[in-house]
Amino acid sequence: MTSTDLRPFRVVVVNAGVSDPSSTKMLADRLSLRVEAAAQRDGRTVETQHLDLRELLPELSGALASGHLGPKFTAAIEKLAAADGIIATAPVYKAGPSGLFTSFFQVLDNDLLIAKPVILGATAGTARHALVVDEQMRSMFAYLRTMTAPTSVFASTEDWQDNALGKRIDRAARELVVLMETGVEARIKDTSWNSYQHEFGSAGGNELGIDLGSDLMRLAAGGTLGGPAHS
Repeated sequence: MTSTDLRPFRVVVVNAGVSDPSSTKMLADRLSLRVEAAAQRDGRTVETQHLDLRELLPELSGALASGHLGPKFTAAIEKLAAADGIIATAPVYKAGPSGLFTSFFQVLDNDLLIAKPVILGATAGTARHALVVDEQMRSMFAYLRTMTAPTSVFASTEDWQDNALGKRIDRAARELVVLMETGVEARIKDTSWNSYQHEFGSAGGNELGIDLGSDLMRLAAGGTLGGPAHS
């Protein structure tokens, strides 16, 4: 099979910027364009989908309070589940990534992003917040067990005129493309899925190897041996 026969990479760009215009969205867009360019150099194409978290604000409170996911939230999760790679950018507020950004990823199932390649980026008005990406965002994505690119990208107001920002963006984009080309997510899940600690219900019960139709599980659900469980 030649490289031209391979399907496009699916990349989801998660942008937590809420202003218009938004420097966070501008960073996300630049990253996505460089990912597309890096993939093209290897004879691959990219299908980019944009996920603006501000559009999920009306559904966020319900998701946080009760776990109820509205239609936009459900669609966002489906995009992430199908993605080969993710670009996630957030504005920095009060020395940390925005509450919108952290709340969205805290709602996600812990198994959703296992081994998925991710670029992390953040923007702020001052370089004093440059470590927010690696000290706070990276740790959260480590908990979600993603394959985070070695290069993170931070852009303060003065960085937009600095060639070094472009070099970091190019480096991070290349890292994401390489991770996607290796098929690292599928390879890890295929060989190591059962070795992860899963929460019950994260994959319909199958993540724990539980037979939901067994006599023991029917009894636990209020049924009887040989009979159906009560609804």
